[in-house]
Amino acid sequence: MEQLKHECGVAMIRLLKPLEYYGQKYGTWAWGFNKLYLMMEKQHNRGQEGAGIASVSLANKPGTEYMFREKAEGKDAITEIFSRVTAEMAGELLMGHLRYSTTGKSGLTFVHPFLRRNNWRAKNLCLCGNFNMTNIDEVFQFLTAQGQSPRIYSDTYITLELMGHRLDREVERLFAEAKQKGLEGLDVTQYIDDHVDMANVLKTTMQHYDGGYVICGLTGSGEMFAMRDPWGIRPAFYYRDTEIVALASERPVLQTTFNLQRENIHELKPGEALIVRHDGECHTEQILPPRQFSACSFERIYFSRGSDGDIYQERKRLGEQLTPTILQAINGETENTVFSYIPNTAEVAYCGMTDGFRQRGLNVRTEKVVWKDIKLRTFIADNSERNDLAAHVYDITYGSVRPYEDNLVIIDDSIVRGTTLRESIFKILDRLHPKKIVMVSSSPQIRYPDYYGIDMSHLEELCAFRAAIALIKERGMQQLLTEVYRKCKAEPLSTNHVRAIYAPFTLEDINRKIVEMLLPEGMQTPVELVFQSIEGLHTACPNHPGDWYFTGRYPTPGGMRLCNEAFVNYIEKTHI
Repeated sequence: MEQLKHECGVAMIRLLKPLEYYGQKYGTWAWGFNKLYLMMEKQHNRGQEGAGIASVSLANKPGTEYMFREKAEGKDAITEIFSRVTAEMAGELLMGHLRYSTTGKSGLTFVHPFLRRNNWRAKNLCLCGNFNMTNIDEVFQFLTAQGQSPRIYSDTYITLELMGHRLDREVERLFAEAKQKGLEGLDVTQYIDDHVDMANVLKTTMQHYDGGYVICGLTGSGEMFAMRDPWGIRPAFYYRDTEIVALASERPVLQTTFNLQRENIHELKPGEALIVRHDGECHTEQILPPRQFSACSFERIYFSRGSDGDIYQERKRLGEQLTPTILQAINGETENTVFSYIPNTAEVAYCGMTDGFRQRGLNVRTEKVVWKDIKLRTFIADNSERNDLAAHVYDITYGSVRPYEDNLVIIDDSIVRGTTLRESIFKILDRLHPKKIVMVSSSPQIRYPDYYGIDMSHLEELCAFRAAIALIKERGMQQLLTEVYRKCKAEPLSTNHVRAIYAPFTLEDINRKIVEMLLPEGMQTPVELVFQSIEGLHTACPNHPGDWYFTGRYPTPGGMRLCNEAFVNYIEKTHI
C-alpha cells in the first residue's frame, strides 16, 4: 500500500563467444543488449528513480573507446538509455542497474554504474550494486587516512575508490612480477591481463564493510564479478552455459529472459563471488567467511517478483496462516463478511487467505473492493493539497458491501507508516458503511528501521513506534525513554536497546493504539488490526530468517549502531 523503495536491481551478462557468433546465430549484433534490456525491465519493480548500463569490448584497439556507460533519471530511464545504444558500444561484458535511493541523495551523479578511468585497461573499474553500507563513515576515514580524497560522499563512490585503489595495487604487483620474469612492452600488459586476481581485490576491499550488498563490477581488461554480503542479506542468482554467464537480483528474471528451468539457476552464497575472467573462465569463490545467515524476509513479502515459484507459495502461506485470527476478529461471521485486498502486491496473500477459509470448509464472499487509480504527483508541494490528492489514490467499488450488515476484511502486505491508511483507505472504506473493518497485514508489525537497502530510515515514521511512544507517555513511563536513551548513547554497538521500548506492551496494546492514531476524524466504522506473527513469518518463509525490521535483531553491528543512534536523534530532536 505504502510504496517502499528498495536499493536496487542488478543485471549482468558475459558473452562467452565472439560477438560475430551472436549476430550470425540470433540475427542481430544487439542480442546481448536486448537480453540486458529484458532483464532490467523484468526488475523495474526494484528501482524507478534512475537506471544505467555499461559495456566493455575486448576487441577494440588502443586509440578507440572500449568501455561505455549510459545513465538516465526517472521512471522511463531504461527506455532512454537503450535508445542511445549504438553498434560501437557492442561488447562481451554488459552490466545494468536500476536505482531507488534510500539515502536521500538523488540526481544523475548518484545513478549507477560508477566508472573509474585509467590509461591501463586493467585499472579501469565500473561498479554498480544493490546495497546499503552501514559503516561508510569508517570506510571514508580509512580512505582519507591513506591520503585519498574522494570527490563524492556516497557508499558507491567510496567503494569505487577503495576497490579501485586495491585494483591498482594488484596491477602494480603483477607489473613488478612481469618485470622480474624479464617481460617487456605489450608482453607485460598481456601478463597482467592474464593474471589479475579479482578475488584478491575483493578480499582486500570488502573486509572493511558492514551492510547488506550485492556488488557488481567490470574492468577494462575484461574481468567481471558479483559478490554477495557474508550475511546473505541481499539476493543474487546466476546462470551459465557455453554461450553466456548471466546474473540478476531475482531468479524469475533469468528464467524468463533465457527460457530456463529453475534447477538451472544458482543462488550466490553468502560471502561468495561469481568471477568471470577476461578469457571467459568462470568460477565462484568464497571471498569472506559466511556469517549469521540473515536473508531478507521482506524480499519474500514485498519486493521480489511474485512470479518466483517459492515466493508465490510463501506469500500464499502468509495469508493462509492468518485465517484463525481473522475468524476471531469477525466472531466467525463469514456469511456476513466481505474479503478483499489492497492492490497490487497483496493479491497473492489474499489468495492464500481465502484458500485458508475454504480449507476449513467455509465459503467466503470475495470482492474487489479497492482500486488503485493514480499516483501522487510530486509537483504539488502544498501539504494540504498533497494530503487531499493522497486521499484519491485509491477508490472503492460501491455496492460491494451491505451497509451496516457486513464486516469488511482487507489484507495488505505491510503497514509501515500508516499514512495511506489515515489519508485514503480508511476514509473511502468508511463510505461503504461496513459493520466493522478488519485491516490485515501479511507481515508482522514493522517496529524498526531497515539499514540494508529499504527506506524505513526513521523510527518516528513507523506507526508501531509512534504507538509505543504514545503508550509510554499515557502511562507515565517517561523514565523508560530516559533509560533507553542513556544506554543508546553509552553503548551504541553492544545491543539494540530500542527493543526495550516495546517490552511493556502486548501486541494488542500496540494494535489498539495504532488504530486510535490512524483513524480519520469523524470516522464511524470500528476498526481492528490483525498482523502476522513472527512465528508465522518464519513458518511461511523458512529460508529467509532476516527479520530485524520486526524484531530489532540486526545481524550486523552497523545495524544495531544505526538503530540506537536513530533513537538518540529522535529523543534529542523531540526534547522528550
